Amino acid sequence: MIWICLIFSSKSFSQSPQALSRIGLFLDDGVMYSDKYITPATDAAVYQSSSGWMTSPKKRKLYAVTLGIYGNAFFVPKSDRNFEISNSDFSFFTIQDLSGNPVSTTSGPVTMPTSLGGQSQYYLVGQLDDNNQIIMESPNGVNQESIIYPYLQGSISLWKGFEFAVKYSSKVNLKRGNYQVYGFGLKHNLNQYFSGLNKRKINLAALIAYSKEDISFDFIDPITTFGTLGISQINGLVSTTQFQMSVSKEWKNFELMFSSIVNYSDFKYEFGGEKGTIDEVITINNQTVREEFNKRLQSIYKNKYIGLVELSGRYQFSKFYVQSSVAFGKFVNTNLSVQYEF
Repeated sequence: MIWICLIFSSKSFSQSPQALSRIGLFLDDGVMYSDKYITPATDAAVYQSSSGWMTSPKKRKLYAVTLGIYGNAFFVPKSDRNFEISNSDFSFFTIQDLSGNPVSTTSGPVTMPTSLGGQSQYYLVGQLDDNNQIIMESPNGVNQESIIYPYLQGSISLWKGFEFAVKYSSKVNLKRGNYQVYGFGLKHNLNQYFSGLNKRKINLAALIAYSKEDISFDFIDPITTFGTLGISQINGLVSTTQFQMSVSKEWKNFELMFSSIVNYSDFKYEFGGEKGTIDEVITINNQTVREEFNKRLQSIYKNKYIGLVELSGRYQFSKFYVQSSVAFGKFVNTNLSVQYEF
């Protein structure tokens, strides 16, 4: 159970300058912790959305349509399941173990789960004033060594060697959250300009794609004297532009493809869930606690370039194709699909 408890001496909690200052420190700690908690998952989401965009770099007949069912498997590395944090990293909280014993400031960092990790072993405790305390169990992760989800992808060949592709997955339930990806891409065949490559059955193409990834996790489910905080869910919202160069070689019904991929991703975050009822007692800068949290989350918005390579094999029988791929970089992502070409 993930929970938070605000203990107030009375229903008439005073929003004194001291208390409001302490609330500000609480929000700052929450933003700092959120960054460490969700960033590994949003980085992983880029890898998951990158795979399988190009089924083949070769030029198809005009208006040829390909439809496929895909299964994606992302393997969570051990290094991204946890992070280390110390009391000195917090302005408001101190760390306690689950038995209620404080963690010494001299004992070094403790290990907390990221959104991709396992169970938490610690509380975070802070004091608003002499009478009012916050006790929070740090959030758990999905506790999965691999994240598997299906999606659909289709493409249609256009003029001059262009091909338009779309990708869509419905919202996939994880153990403690959800994941969804959708987007579109445009491929252009390049070996049509080099007759020597055609003779050797070597195909070359470039692709640009745009995708949206929405990944969410249970964060804290607040139970307070005055109600809820309204931050029971945290979302990572990722927009990715992908640039890809691919080359393939054909041997009868088999095609082997190698791709080099560079992604530029825009990462944003927000808290969600049911509206907090504590808003009737506390407001910050004329905003609800969640609105103020989300405003401060803007400080951890980021942009990243991510490079990876992908190796893919595709086998044809009749009008069906079976294709598998593996993408390498900081993470490893695999993809398996069955396609039908009209």
